Amino acid sequence: MTNSLNAQGFLETIKARRTIYGIGKEAVVSDQTIQSIIEEAIQHTPSAFNSQSARVVVLFGEHHDKLWDITTETLRKIVPQDSFEPTQQRMNGFKNGYATVLFFEDMAVVESLQQQFEAYKDNFPTWSQQSNGMLQLVIWTALEAEGLGANLQHYNPLIDDEVKQQWSIPATWKLIAQMPFGKKTVEPNEKEFKSVAEKVKFVK
Repeated sequence: MTNSLNAQGFLETIKARRTIYGIGKEAVVSDQTIQSIIEEAIQHTPSAFNSQSARVVVLFGEHHDKLWDITTETLRKIVPQDSFEPTQQRMNGFKNGYATVLFFEDMAVVESLQQQFEAYKDNFPTWSQQSNGMLQLVIWTALEAEGLGANLQHYNPLIDDEVKQQWSIPATWKLIAQMPFGKKTVEPNEKEFKSVAEKVKFVK
């Protein structure tokens, strides 16, 4: 099968993906398109030993709102009340989005591989995280390609127990990250880059 997307086109899409905090609830694409993006991404993102240990839950509508209410109330218990307003505004910004992707790793899969391949036992948790990071990038970039803005958050493990209870998440699934997304209401600032020469070495 011939792929019509060349390397430059792929890299342009990667470059367009940015952290967008200004997101709104207006639908940009259909829920079916979003579902397709998630399903294709999780099927084709690589994983060590083809473990396929990544798991995803996508929260729409009132479920999305509930997640950020849970997070707000969890943080309210640990952030001083007299300085909570910036946190509240941040939570409101996430809740203003259209939906949220929750990223998990099924630790039962990781532990099974550790038992099967003793020599690599210490590596499997790291490889699991690396694969999940790739999945996050794939989904984030695909959402960007459809005109959606997204950002990546890490309120785990603070919200883990309540999230699992609220949405009947299996006990072996470990929450890794949360990605609220929606219609872009702001554009990102210019990004500063270190010199490529500081980061890459070519040996011929």
